[in-house]
Amino acid sequence: MMNFDQAPWLVIWEVTRACDLACVHCRAAADPLRHPLELTTEEGFRLLEQVREFGDPLMIFTGGDPLKRPDLFELLSYSARLGLRTTLSPSPTPLLTAEAIQRFQQCGVARISISVDGPDAATHDGFRRVPGSFARAVFALQEARRVGLSTQVNTTVSRHNWQRLEEMADLVEACGAQMWDVFFLVPTGRAQSRDELNAEEFEQVFAFLYERSKRAPFVIKTTEAMHYRRYVAQRRKLEGAPPVKQADNPLHRSLGINSGRGLVFISRTGDICPSGFLPLAAGNARQHRLAEVYRHSALFCTLRDTSLLRGKCGRCPYKNLCGGSRSRAYALTGDYLAEDPRCCYQPGADTG
Repeated sequence: MMNFDQAPWLVIWEVTRACDLACVHCRAAADPLRHPLELTTEEGFRLLEQVREFGDPLMIFTGGDPLKRPDLFELLSYSARLGLRTTLSPSPTPLLTAEAIQRFQQCGVARISISVDGPDAATHDGFRRVPGSFARAVFALQEARRVGLSTQVNTTVSRHNWQRLEEMADLVEACGAQMWDVFFLVPTGRAQSRDELNAEEFEQVFAFLYERSKRAPFVIKTTEAMHYRRYVAQRRKLEGAPPVKQADNPLHRSLGINSGRGLVFISRTGDICPSGFLPLAAGNARQHRLAEVYRHSALFCTLRDTSLLRGKCGRCPYKNLCGGSRSRAYALTGDYLAEDPRCCYQPGADTG
């Protein structure tokens, strides 16, 4: 497991919240218009230079829809020139043309991630609330594959689609994506708690993901379901398989990552947060150095100290591997150190 005290593994910059979609789960509660106080192009360049000071983190440009920024390609090119592993999460709208995808590759983007939340137009478009967004998402995945640009599919699991994950996995495979990132809904932004799965249903999804991962030609990871790592460790132990240790294995690199621990998020206006799903700022990129906030702010240091976790998360033998979703704990209890309300594991249940 990596030591995240000095540098994160993931740096996520929400370059804008403007987006022409109206997704029911949107973390950012995006709207069509850009905020007048978004970081400028020059401020973005300085931010990227500070990200490079961390070494070699994965740099993710997200939104909203990043294509709403006319300087997006300048920012992507600068990130790549700095030597950052640059990835992008564009929204599947008419802005995501074949020409845009070609330019991503020319800018040095290593991978794009496309959100697909259902295996067909009725399911996906109903979730995204814009007709045609499913077709645009599939087009983008196919076009990126055609030009040789690596792809990832992001899927937010919620009550509306969790029974169709088998079909979703088939679609990810058919599109030739290299990774399937399965997000577990956190009730923040427009997302509602009533759309979340319960703890037992989380375990059912974990079981499916684990079994599918044994034969999938793509990597499966989860976001805001840190306890999937606990589930995998338990299953591998039962099956007599060795722990995931290979340094070049994407799952190994994600072990222990949590809000503020291996992860830092910069908002459209420069707020430095532990995660996009944990909307608490420890500083602002306009006034503070990114590394200083990440390494020394009280919020980030507290989040990295697993001895401070409360409830069963604090007693859990997997707390350094998992740590529970700090974002979900905060959203549902108001305490980011509380136990994860969507974990049914009882510490000590698999000992002896």
